Amino acid sequence: MDIKKSLAGLLGKLTSGRFSILFIILGLYIALSFLTRVVFLIWSAKDLDFNFIYLLRAFATGLVFDITTGLSFLLLYAVYLLLFPKRWIGSWADKVFTYFYLSIVLIIIFFSLMAEFPFWDEFGVRFNFIAVDYLIYTYEVVSNINQSYPLPLIIAVLIAFVTGIFILLNKKGILRNAFSDKLPMRVRTIYMLPVLAVAFLLLGIMKNKQADFSNNLVINELGKNGVFSFFAALRSNELDYDTFYPKLSDQQAYAVLKKTLLQENQQYTSGQWDNINRITKGKNEIHPNIILITIESFSGEFLKAFGNKDNLTPNYDSLANQSIFFTNLYATGTRTVRGMEALTLCVPPTPGNSIVRRPHNEHIFSIATILKQKSYHPYFIYGGDGYFDNMNNFFGGQGFDIVDRDRGNPLSDQIETQRYNIPTDEVSFENAWGICDEDLYKQAIKYADKSSSAGTPFFQFVMTTSNHKPYTFPEGRISLPQGDRNAAVKYTDYALGKFIAVVQQKPWFKNTVFLIVADHCASSAGKWEINIDKHHIPAIIYNLQQPAQKIDRLVSQIDLLPTLFGYLGWSYNTALYGKDINQVKPGAERAFIGNYRTLGMLKNNLFTQIDDRKRIKQFVFTTANQSLTEQKKLDPTLADETVANYQTASERFKNGKMGAR
Repeated sequence: MDIKKSLAGLLGKLTSGRFSILFIILGLYIALSFLTRVVFLIWSAKDLDFNFIYLLRAFATGLVFDITTGLSFLLLYAVYLLLFPKRWIGSWADKVFTYFYLSIVLIIIFFSLMAEFPFWDEFGVRFNFIAVDYLIYTYEVVSNINQSYPLPLIIAVLIAFVTGIFILLNKKGILRNAFSDKLPMRVRTIYMLPVLAVAFLLLGIMKNKQADFSNNLVINELGKNGVFSFFAALRSNELDYDTFYPKLSDQQAYAVLKKTLLQENQQYTSGQWDNINRITKGKNEIHPNIILITIESFSGEFLKAFGNKDNLTPNYDSLANQSIFFTNLYATGTRTVRGMEALTLCVPPTPGNSIVRRPHNEHIFSIATILKQKSYHPYFIYGGDGYFDNMNNFFGGQGFDIVDRDRGNPLSDQIETQRYNIPTDEVSFENAWGICDEDLYKQAIKYADKSSSAGTPFFQFVMTTSNHKPYTFPEGRISLPQGDRNAAVKYTDYALGKFIAVVQQKPWFKNTVFLIVADHCASSAGKWEINIDKHHIPAIIYNLQQPAQKIDRLVSQIDLLPTLFGYLGWSYNTALYGKDINQVKPGAERAFIGNYRTLGMLKNNLFTQIDDRKRIKQFVFTTANQSLTEQKKLDPTLADETVANYQTASERFKNGKMGAR
């Protein structure tokens, strides 16, 4: 009977006494997080492995993460309840702090839960490094939210939720009890010390990777908590390869790399074990102007050639039939900066942040190094402010002149380059991410005319933005409505067709080659942690003055520029990992695919995957249904080749070995 009375008294203190608000808000957060998890489960059911044990484990793991996160929100309030003097309980100071602090907590709780839904819709995962990166760039992100969603309505809903909670607490007498229960410090310690101990214990032992126990992405992400994942990504945005990933000895890694890196028309310049510089021998060298158009989120699935029936890309489809068309090409990552890294540095996607966003990334051996050997004038042309994602400092650091929408964010003092602002009177339409593709292409033409008049061969890296949420563009261009992904794709294609029609009338057109490729796919969400089909992108080399052809061989995004240089017959020194696909022996093709934590190499329909838990897995990739089937017995040769590529790329950047020579 005494035990029952004690338990009843404890329950009463927790639900109707001084501590009641803390436990009610904690319970509310856990309940809402559970409901969010159920919604995500239903939402992504098509990509789910229905393994009851795994699902049970995911929900159990998620519950622990929810408790950890909820206690973290309320940690300061728990300390306050413990230490606040008894005689002041119920005073105006007590009420002001309680209302203010708990209002902030509730706003964060409701906003974070609401924000998870569009993030899951876009990426199919909990908050990760993308959310961390976006937090830095307030102009673009806030403007994008405002243009994509009814921001005033969201704010009003948040305020209504918080107000409703306090009204309910007041109606039930919970606030009155919390401000009248004047417990002595000794009693408060008995209640709050275990809460604080559990909070600190969970914060110490819980790691986000504990949810990554299956090969199914949806199950792993269901077991996570969005806020906890956000802070985990914040801590691990830079992942040291040596600490987290499987390794070979440095000499063994370079030996494996050098054995597989050399293409048919190359030889090494040195026998030194860690020197990968090669001489590339071409013939009948030509030096046309080059315009590289990188289209935002342009998945292969949008093209007629890959089965799309909606006629979204008639201009690109038409150009593909007149071009060198890469039909089996894979992007290295899921973000624009990964595409930029692949196309300019031609390296596998090293873990953590893209090299584009890292410090000390200037004067790296890149395509710009080779272009300068050939006396090209390189431009980076972007419709937003290239401060976003550190693009200007990266491209400026490689020697590109910058053409962007300067919003007052200066270049680093260490960068020596020219920066040209896109004036407002040359902009007809602009959204959060930048000017519309039509206006951007006008800038490309403007600077092409300028270089042509000066008699200088030019290279342009043109980065589009129209195919990005909020999917807005000038009215009257296409038949589909604003705000829809398919509409943005169709407008992007419309603008490309208009650009090609204009440049065909330019005197420099006949001596200009166009490489038109996606930076990454529209979505990477799916069944597996890395969904290979969600990295399938198109690329064409147009106006090469060669017969049109399809290249069906496996090609990595890092191979595109070396392959273009091969078509141009160039002889040059290189330290790039990318290879000319036409100088690669059959069976030696490979594609590097990764996200910020998990990395892999596809070769001969076997996908070798490594992650930050030092695990190596291999999957058979079935192209017919784009599925992965885990192979229990590792192919050691492919495992070593995968590790060698990623390990050496990480080591070379970390130790300054990527420097331009």
